[in-house]
Amino acid sequence: MMDFLMEHNLVGLLIGLCTFLIIGLFHPLVIKAEYYMGVKSWWLFMVAGIICTILSVTVKNGTLSILLGVTAFSCFWSIFEIFEQEKRVERGWFPKNPKRKPKN
Repeated sequence: MMDFLMEHNLVGLLIGLCTFLIIGLFHPLVIKAEYYMGVKSWWLFMVAGIICTILSVTVKNGTLSILLGVTAFSCFWSIFEIFEQEKRVERGWFPKNPKRKPKN
């Protein structure tokens, strides 16, 4: 499969498509994480980002390394977004989880 992609110069398009899908996946992940766990979930994104960073620099496959790097930085960006999502919930743009205890 990779030979076909490289032969027809399609690796860049594959990386672009996967990047689009990864970023698209993180949008609802941030919303759900804030809804169910609140901003306390930031550390999950940090751990996932660190793991993906380590994997990105150790994997020999270039395409997989790139996609792991994209995932790592999407995780790191999600840390910022989880706090922004809390503000969006406070503004009423997204629903609050009525079962979650309010922070003190």
